[in-house]
Amino acid sequence: MIRRAAPLAALVPLAACNLAPAYQRPAPAIPAALPITQPAETPPAALSYRDIFHDLKLVALIDRAIANNQDLRAALANVRSARALVTVNRAVLLPAVDGSAEVSTGDSSNEARSGGGAIGNASGRRTSYSADLDVGWEIDLFGRLRNLEDAAFDEYLGSAAAQRAARLSLVGGVANAYLTLAADRSLLAIAKQTSASANRSVELTRALLKGGVAPRTDLRQAETILAQADADQANLETAVQQDRNALQLLVGAPVEDALLPGSIEAMDGLFAEAPAGLDSSILLRRPDVAEAEYKLRAANARIGAARAAFFPRIGLTALAGFASNALSSLFVGDAFTWSVAPSATLPIFDGGANIGNLRYAKAQRDLALATYQKAIQTAFRDVADALARRATIDRQLAASARLDAAARDSLFLADARYREGIDPYLSLLDAQRTAYGAARTLASARLIKAQNLVTLYQSLGGDQLIDDPPAGLGGDRARPVDIR
Repeated sequence: MIRRAAPLAALVPLAACNLAPAYQRPAPAIPAALPITQPAETPPAALSYRDIFHDLKLVALIDRAIANNQDLRAALANVRSARALVTVNRAVLLPAVDGSAEVSTGDSSNEARSGGGAIGNASGRRTSYSADLDVGWEIDLFGRLRNLEDAAFDEYLGSAAAQRAARLSLVGGVANAYLTLAADRSLLAIAKQTSASANRSVELTRALLKGGVAPRTDLRQAETILAQADADQANLETAVQQDRNALQLLVGAPVEDALLPGSIEAMDGLFAEAPAGLDSSILLRRPDVAEAEYKLRAANARIGAARAAFFPRIGLTALAGFASNALSSLFVGDAFTWSVAPSATLPIFDGGANIGNLRYAKAQRDLALATYQKAIQTAFRDVADALARRATIDRQLAASARLDAAARDSLFLADARYREGIDPYLSLLDAQRTAYGAARTLASARLIKAQNLVTLYQSLGGDQLIDDPPAGLGGDRARPVDIR
């Protein structure tokens, strides 16, 4: 059997023939440099959210979310599914071996009556035994199976990148929900303080009205700022509860009070600056961009499989086993049987199916290419927008702080002058409204700065770098997966 199979074995080295187009990473359709807002820094090889978020309560919530979030579990299930398909597609490259055993019993009495030789026992029944090993193998002469396996492997790597993208999105989502809750708690505190202050003004004005010192218009004006603060307080109490619900949904479990933020002011200094670099190639570290590129690789490999369908398929079927009329002599040398059946299937007429499949594969490659370029362009805009906000937020925050300080001092002076009867209540009312608005503006500016740091961390790819293929899945193929 070995001598006869040798000519077929000589075809195996030819299986390296690959009809897929040579893959080259497309040049990104974006400017070569990112917008610069400060002296450039080299992004680190890895950047954990723990390096950016120094609030231990927030880090604890992120860790819990990574363990519990259902969307992340679904993404991980997709990765496992894709990895299983890699095993399935790789299996077709290897021979399929099946074993079988059979016992058959027949009646040989008719042969005995006709004078023929009888094989069997005295009752005329004949029993035979067999054990076979069936080997089937398609020799991948034109790379059809190899390209299908390559496509499955790239799909697996793409699903792994998608899982990392989901994880990065979850980290950012928890951080933003945490900050939103902190800001709404600050706004609620401001509304409560304003309501308390306005209530004192109403009581004072009402007393002055009874004493005939203040007109009724002063009382009505004082009640307007009180009513506004009360309405805002009720609305913000709802918002705080909704923010907590949103945070618990992301975390995937109830969040105890001890892990909730106190205020947005308490976040100052707890968020580090994410470094930004000059070269746009840092965008290739983003997991969504990596996912798009792996899908492009998979589409490229499927073109090779579609091209190979135009060429013959070489198959080899071998059967080896034992056959005997007695179980005791089944595995002796004389009972051994074997056969080898090579075959070739050449497509002659398929109604244009192969041409259609090839055109479809090329169109899918073009779609994957456009998706990849769009992913990079989106990443560039995300970083550019985050850097643009980063460039001005410090000045905005400083101006908001000055406005808040000036408004509070103006309110103090207006209140003193009104109590002394120097200014009308309208001046105090304007000062109250200005101070209330300035305090809210400052809280919003603090939220914007903290969320900008989260956005920049996400847009640069976070700590989700492109890993090498897991051991045992990459084989001996040279597959570049670096982020350069």
